[in-house]
Amino acid sequence: MWLVVGLGNPGDEYSDTRHNIGFIVISTLAADLSIHLKKGTRNYIYGRGFIGKREALLIKPLTFMNRSGIAVKDVMKKYEDINNILVVHDDIDLAPGVIRIRKSGSSGGHKGLDSIIETLGTRDFIRLKIGVGRSNRIPVEEYVLRSFTRQEMPVIKEAVEKAVEAIPVIINNGLSYAQNLFHRT
Repeated sequence: MWLVVGLGNPGDEYSDTRHNIGFIVISTLAADLSIHLKKGTRNYIYGRGFIGKREALLIKPLTFMNRSGIAVKDVMKKYEDINNILVVHDDIDLAPGVIRIRKSGSSGGHKGLDSIIETLGTRDFIRLKIGVGRSNRIPVEEYVLRSFTRQEMPVIKEAVEKAVEAIPVIINNGLSYAQNLFHRT
């Protein structure tokens, strides 16, 4: 079974922020696939269903970004048949709307990825990164907690749609195929 984790922060005040792009993708994917998201434990919201022919759990951690690993570990304990993890997250080093898919690697300073790597003891999971850009004037910690500008919204909406398209391709056709298809756009 696949575990697809969308990173973000719980609470209405964060719902439309750059750091919550992972939550936005999971909610959109769940709606598209008619997978109902519900409260799992105090640490996550989840939905279970099929993405193509593959069974998957979609989760949104409720532990805040820098403690995302706790939610992932809880899910891994409960569902022992998980053998693939895909994490969807924001990336300040990519221009708004750019999507990149990676097999593994470092966290790049992303606190949510840091938490998952530390908690699971491995860097070996797929990442679907969505560019949110960076500001030269605003500290990173503040910038990622701000909403997208009106000018950025069309690009971000398109990126969310592409991410929702990419996830089934990753799961059903493989990482290399997905990279070749989605890194061009």
